[in-house]
Amino acid sequence: MQDAPTTDARLALDLALTLRHDGHGGVADDLTDLAGLAAWVRSHPQTAPDADGFVADEETLTAVRELRAAVRALFARAVRPGEPSPADAARLLPAPEALRSLNTAAARTPTVPVLHWDEGAEPVVRHQAAGTGEQLVAVLARAAIGFLAGPDRRRLRACHAPRCVRYFLKEHPRQEWCEPSCGNRARVARHHARHHKGG
Repeated sequence: MQDAPTTDARLALDLALTLRHDGHGGVADDLTDLAGLAAWVRSHPQTAPDADGFVADEETLTAVRELRAAVRALFARAVRPGEPSPADAARLLPAPEALRSLNTAAARTPTVPVLHWDEGAEPVVRHQAAGTGEQLVAVLARAAIGFLAGPDRRRLRACHAPRCVRYFLKEHPRQEWCEPSCGNRARVARHHARHHKGG
């Protein structure tokens, strides 16, 4: 078993996984509207100060979606020589453009370290900045940079089960799919293909 993914890896993957299979052969997007972004941020409290009360605006939604496109393009590059996620294969940003977009997003807002030290706990440093929308995009971009430059990147794979569009971190040498349900779908599809080919 591999070590648990870093916080950066988890956050970058969670952003990429806002595009997922919808269970009907299509792709679902959790970030289609302001409510979707607000719900996603609330479920990821490390992304913004007062995340539980986060209110999205169109500019932030557009910036996060553009960042996600860059992250998924760089994920596709990271899984080479393997194939990218089927959701990305036909519409990947060129790598130089994705890198530029990621780095620009990471620089959107300067942050300062702020020490938090609750009684009876170890001190913790959090980076804070003004401007919630700007900070959200910068935090996500910096997490993606940390992940792509870190050791977890080598474990990144695209799931190629039928209808799946997810990326995942390989936890053990024999793992081929993001979830057991994807493995089941892949085995059923192979079985079906074998029996129909011979019949």
